[in-house]
Amino acid sequence: MILPKDRDPRFITVRRGGTLTDSDHYLLALWAANCAEHVLHFFEAERPSDFRPRQAIEQARAWAGGEITMTEARAAGGHAMGAARNLKGAARWAAYAAGQAAVTAHVAAHELGAAAYAIKAARAAAPEGRAELAGRLECRWQRDRLPVSISDLVLEDERLRNAICWSVFDC
Repeated sequence: MILPKDRDPRFITVRRGGTLTDSDHYLLALWAANCAEHVLHFFEAERPSDFRPRQAIEQARAWAGGEITMTEARAAGGHAMGAARNLKGAARWAAYAAGQAAVTAHVAAHELGAAAYAIKAARAAAPEGRAELAGRLECRWQRDRLPVSISDLVLEDERLRNAICWSVFDC
């Protein structure tokens, strides 16, 4: 479980009593999709004919663009995570990253799941003795792509949830 027990109101939309604007929610989903897509090749190398994780990333972007409903994006996320079931290592974590990116449409705090699983994928794919470095590089890559308007929010979320996210954000 990488979601906190108590939900942070900054990740709850204004419509539901939180402070998250729709525009920032969309940016979180797009950033999560970018994080997942960056490691998707680990999954596709192992399962080239399984398009569920790629479709989940596409659905996250489609939701952020107003092209599909939250329910459609959430379903695609579940399918991507299902693609991970019989896998190990980088391919598994990459599929989970894609799933988390899509379900960000439903619960904005899943944005960090996409990032954390992407870092786990990078670590798992690294040559022996290079996993920590690969994870730090992936973390920095992600941070370099954070939109300015959500940067403080995401970095604070990383700090607060690092311990329940396998300490992957120590970069």
